[in-house]
Amino acid sequence: MVVRHSSDQGKPGVGVPLEPFLHQVGGHLSVLQYDAHTVCKPLVSQEQKFYESLPLAMRCFTPQYKGTITVHLRRDSRGHLGLVANPLKENLEPFQVSSESRAVALWQTLQQTASSESSPRPLARLARSLKESAAEVLLRSDCHLSTQASPLVESADGNRAARTGFNPWGLHCHQAHLTRLCSQYPEDKRHRILTTLERCTQPLGQRFLLLENVVSQYKQPCILDLKMGTRQHGDDASEEKKARHMKKCEQSTSACLGVRICGMQVYQTDKKSFLCKDKYYGRKLSVEGFRQALFQFLHDGIRLRVELLEPILRRLQALLAVIRGQSSYRFYSSSLLIIYDGEPPQTAPRTSQGGTSGDIDDKVDVRMIDFAHTTKGSWDEHTAYEGPDPGYIFGLENLIGILRDIQEGE
Repeated sequence: MVVRHSSDQGKPGVGVPLEPFLHQVGGHLSVLQYDAHTVCKPLVSQEQKFYESLPLAMRCFTPQYKGTITVHLRRDSRGHLGLVANPLKENLEPFQVSSESRAVALWQTLQQTASSESSPRPLARLARSLKESAAEVLLRSDCHLSTQASPLVESADGNRAARTGFNPWGLHCHQAHLTRLCSQYPEDKRHRILTTLERCTQPLGQRFLLLENVVSQYKQPCILDLKMGTRQHGDDASEEKKARHMKKCEQSTSACLGVRICGMQVYQTDKKSFLCKDKYYGRKLSVEGFRQALFQFLHDGIRLRVELLEPILRRLQALLAVIRGQSSYRFYSSSLLIIYDGEPPQTAPRTSQGGTSGDIDDKVDVRMIDFAHTTKGSWDEHTAYEGPDPGYIFGLENLIGILRDIQEGE
């Protein structure tokens, strides 16, 4: 189902306040939560083209595409800048943000500490409260932020919320997106736009893609974001951008393995918080460091979740078979998510490998995301490719091999 522009009109004054998606572990574009089962991200035409022509065999390995929507910059009654989407036509009532929403509670509390309404800097304020620089908060490779930051988190009605984990990367991307929007308009022009939007007389705003929230079913989603392939620049990249991306690949495991870590969060049952790693950590890993990071992703702070290895490997093998069948596609700069629930089932039958069986396959997932630079030979007569994507296949084969080594070593 594709939502056309005409379906974005909605009722005057009605909008869906978009929450920062607190389980975004990588990427540079802001991913926002539209509702419990839907996220949205800034529209890139190449990515939209991919979703609208998605091969049937790939659909179980990508988020469900739900169309597009218009998103506006708006100031709320407290003076906080935020993003609001026109609701879909089939939504009979405006989406109500729960007062217990973790994302809204955190974001509003951080915005309350900002000194300027027109230039929100909540992450910098959070960093000061933690006696660290913003760079240290966002870029350090090993952070357990939920315990430190939870005293700052309040529900929308001002009540102190229960401690819970969040990944700082999504807030970083959301902050950067708001900053870019503010920089695009001088203060006087931004004031006129905001006033116009409050009257809802013009459909001013950005187009966003609506996608399935692939972690909505998980209580404590553990997520590994892997940048796949040996090449990360698109066909339309400038010489400067091409050189920059080639250097990143050469200096990371992308060149030798065809895969590198772009972000990770893994629930630590002993600390009741997420251990978070970012893309800067992933770029510095050696081959052995990459292997250790995969081991850490499957470790809950107490034990290695060996029961997850076989279902993850089955999904990766199935994806490999699908990619081998996709002639002329090149998935440049796309990512692969490996997901499982950090809160394991209480009881389950044991397998011969010492893990569990039953519904464990339902507790793991593998999804391809980020197709802004994906291309297919038939899309551009000037750039044609034959056969399946060799770089992506190289990365998948190495990833499967390393996970097999971890499985056999335990």
